Amino acid sequence: MAEAADSPDPDVVRALRALSNPMRLQLLSWLREPERHFPPEQAIADPAEVGVCVSHIQAKAGLAQSTVSAYMAELERAGLVRSTRVGKWTHYKRDEQRIAQLVTVLGETL
Repeated sequence: MAEAADSPDPDVVRALRALSNPMRLQLLSWLREPERHFPPEQAIADPAEVGVCVSHIQAKAGLAQSTVSAYMAELERAGLVRSTRVGKWTHYKRDEQRIAQLVTVLGETL
C-alpha cells in the first residue's frame, strides 16, 4: 500500500478533475486571450483587469447559463479562475499564478 506521503496533492487532483471536462478546458483556453475571444465593445468592465462576464462566456459557449455557471464554479474551486462581481454580473479571469504553480508541480511529479 502506498504511504500517505506518496498521495497526490488534493489541489492538483481537483485541478485535473476540473480540466478533464473538454468544455471547461475550452473555457479556460478562451479566458487566456479574452480580447481575442470576446468582443471588447460588449464588455462592461476591462476583461484584462476584471475578467469576462459570465453572460458573454455563456453566449460564446452556446450553453445554458446554469451550465456555464456550474463549469466556472468548478474551475474556481480548483483555483484556476477568480470571480469578481460588477454590479449584478459575475466576471471570471484566469488565475495565472495558480496555473503556473500547477504546471510546475506536474512537471516535478509526472
